[in-house]
Amino acid sequence: MSDLTVRRYEADDEDAVWDLHERALRDVGAYDEEYAHLDADLRRVESAYLDAGGTFLVGELDGALVAMGAVQSATAIDHHESDPAAAVVRRMRVDPDHQRQGYGSEILRELEARAVELGFERLVLDTTPRQQAAIGLYESFGYREVRREETPTGERIVYEKRL
Repeated sequence: MSDLTVRRYEADDEDAVWDLHERALRDVGAYDEEYAHLDADLRRVESAYLDAGGTFLVGELDGALVAMGAVQSATAIDHHESDPAAAVVRRMRVDPDHQRQGYGSEILRELEARAVELGFERLVLDTTPRQQAAIGLYESFGYREVRREETPTGERIVYEKRL
């Protein structure tokens, strides 16, 4: 059993969430300062996720935030999804010093459970080819690749799963 405590985001988590996001992306070479403005939702988690019918979870270990993830209604964002029964898994991050310890699995498992409670029937998510650990995690949870897209920041792999 893990010592990770998974809980709902609180306003005091804002700086730690941003720090974790940036460190995790830098670790896999996916952080680009030019596109950091696209991550503004992490500076307004309450309105972007919690007040918009989704959830945002953090994982704490010995008082430090080491994992996080969110579910957001697909219709609440521009994600090429118009299905009100679909949600998007977003902002899955695990601190580079704490990877491969099951923390990403714990967050994803809890996100899926919360998505069901919120009434969603399908989850979609995306990642990049360079994030091999994330690809392995998603596929081990039964997500299937549905398409690949070119974006200004590079190739993106889109996955989905029926709940």
